[in-house]
Amino acid sequence: MSETSTPLQTPSVQSPVNMKKKKKKSRKKLLWILGLLLAAIIVIAVVISSKKENLITVQTEKIKTRNITQIVTATGKIQSETEVNISAEISGEIVSLPFKEGDEVNKGDLLVKIKQDAFAPQLLEQNAAIKVAESNLKTSEVNLRKFELELQRIKELYNKGLASQSDLDNAQLNYDQTLAQINTNSAQINQQRTGMSKIKYDISKTTIYSPINGTVTQLNNETGEKVLGTISNQGSQIMTISDLSKMECQVEVGETDVTLVNIGDTAKIQIDAFPDKIFTGYVYEIANTAKSKGIGTQDEVVNFVVKIRVINNDVELRPGMSCTVDIEVEKKMNVLSVPIQSVTTREEFKGNGMSEGSDNENLKRESEEKQSKKIKPKEVVFIIDNNSAKKTEIKTGISDDSYIEVTEGVKEDQEVVKGTFKAINKELEDGSKVKVDNEIKKKNFKTDDGN
Repeated sequence: MSETSTPLQTPSVQSPVNMKKKKKKSRKKLLWILGLLLAAIIVIAVVISSKKENLITVQTEKIKTRNITQIVTATGKIQSETEVNISAEISGEIVSLPFKEGDEVNKGDLLVKIKQDAFAPQLLEQNAAIKVAESNLKTSEVNLRKFELELQRIKELYNKGLASQSDLDNAQLNYDQTLAQINTNSAQINQQRTGMSKIKYDISKTTIYSPINGTVTQLNNETGEKVLGTISNQGSQIMTISDLSKMECQVEVGETDVTLVNIGDTAKIQIDAFPDKIFTGYVYEIANTAKSKGIGTQDEVVNFVVKIRVINNDVELRPGMSCTVDIEVEKKMNVLSVPIQSVTTREEFKGNGMSEGSDNENLKRESEEKQSKKIKPKEVVFIIDNNSAKKTEIKTGISDDSYIEVTEGVKEDQEVVKGTFKAINKELEDGSKVKVDNEIKKKNFKTDDGN
């Protein structure tokens, strides 16, 4: 029996090409797995974050007691307390004007002299009229003596029966008429003398003297110009004399603020011409009549003039300088206060649900109920309590530029939200979750400071 030989089986050897293909497949498979895992993680994170409450970032401040001074700010002009406008009482040509603008004058100094030539004919005419009236009076007096003697003679004859009643009546009538003429002549003389006095008065007004000690702050005319008198018209304002030793601020205060201002209130005054100096003063006069602008339009403004006496006037102030005044109308010491921006208002309604009827009727009725039952907006602040904002109704008092007094609703050392504006006025509600970050403003302050 012959032996058959079987071939030996050798292990199969893979080619390099096949090896590379397998590695690529495994790498792709790994990448797919990693991508799916990453997508799953993102989906889970989004789901978890959506379930979390949205935190509102706010800035806060502790409620403390402070001294608060309420201020009413107004703008106006510097004026002298005593100011006299010099006007001509008669019309004529200026022949003398000794002072110019800026000169100091004393009481009684001659300021203006107006030409008197136009009055000379009037004086002559009036003198002549007086002499005529006096001559007529003398004639009447002579006639009176004559008729008086005749009346006495007729009376004697009448008593003896030698004169009639008619003769006596005529004699008495002549006497009475002459006496009446004397009274008329006397009245005419008085009338002519009154006219003479008027002419002399007008002549006296051709010279104008200073009524006060002061400074010529305005001069509107020059020698040789003609001016109008104030007898029958407005007249010409020749100059203005002001006492610059006593100056005041005349400012206009709005109708809503003027009720807060009282006589004696102190004021700080800033004058544009002296930007580095603060003047002080006090209110000494408040107008009773308003000054209105834009009457009958939507831009109508009603103001009252308030006069403030400047008391530390150690520089030369000039009438017409612009000024800004801060009037301290009220001051309170050691009162609870919060930042002004912390206080906001929220409206509430008393309306309940829908009533019976059609949808349109219900909507209309609900709208009317809201309008009729709308409550006055309440002032509120948000107090931080366990990382939540608690809406708290408050009552406020006076305020200054930064803080406002709180009379009810909060306690000292409570943490009140003071920013941001958007958070306080729009985002925050009662119970909103918040994140307090008081470093934001510090960082912004440093950035603004450049440090």
